Amino acid sequence: MTMRFEELGWRDSPMGEISLRRRFDPEVQAEVYEVKLDEDFLMSSLFTVAERELSHLGLARVSGDDLDVVVGGLGLGYTALAALEDPRVRDLLVVEYSEAVIDWHERDLLPDTVGLAADERVRLVCADFFAAAVSEEGFDSGRAFDAILLDIDHSPSRVLHSPHAEFYTAAGLRAMAAHLKPEGVFAIWSDDPPEPEFMRVLMEVFTGVKAKRVWFDNPYTRGRSSNTVYTAVRA
Repeated sequence: MTMRFEELGWRDSPMGEISLRRRFDPEVQAEVYEVKLDEDFLMSSLFTVAERELSHLGLARVSGDDLDVVVGGLGLGYTALAALEDPRVRDLLVVEYSEAVIDWHERDLLPDTVGLAADERVRLVCADFFAAAVSEEGFDSGRAFDAILLDIDHSPSRVLHSPHAEFYTAAGLRAMAAHLKPEGVFAIWSDDPPEPEFMRVLMEVFTGVKAKRVWFDNPYTRGRSSNTVYTAVRA
């Protein structure tokens, strides 16, 4: 018999208590895995289309082979897993703030992403993505990357932690762009529709800025919902 609800793990963090739970959802007749920060829902295994598209759309704009990629935010692992579908990816550095989240993957608690942490191309690093992005050392001792894929905050204007807001300014993005190779790609997931103000800020720093709404079926509303994926290229 399937349990209706089970908390698989939790841990305190400077941003609040982060937890992973599994529940049986009668609406979809399936087990659903969810991550919460205090009482705020961060992600669900029921809605992963746009998280995967973050990797697909971002890497589609990168030319060349033997790609070195950063993923900001591990979460349930769908963005990282989708990046590994690209055979050109040789090194995937996943920067995750919470040790608990890394532990969930190292223990393979999430059926859809079993084996992610053990993939020889993957390195899971417990660090503050935003602090690393604006530092001179960057994500890996000053090394430049072909793509940086970010999925942490709800959106550029709805951040999980107030210090993150500075990253979404022209100065913050410019500091992060220094860790991209020439013509490297920055891509970011957002829960909200495209924001004109953030588009304007992106265009101050990057070229070829695009925002694509990614639509998916929503069994709760019995309609369609959307997220947004922004992509931009370092000149």
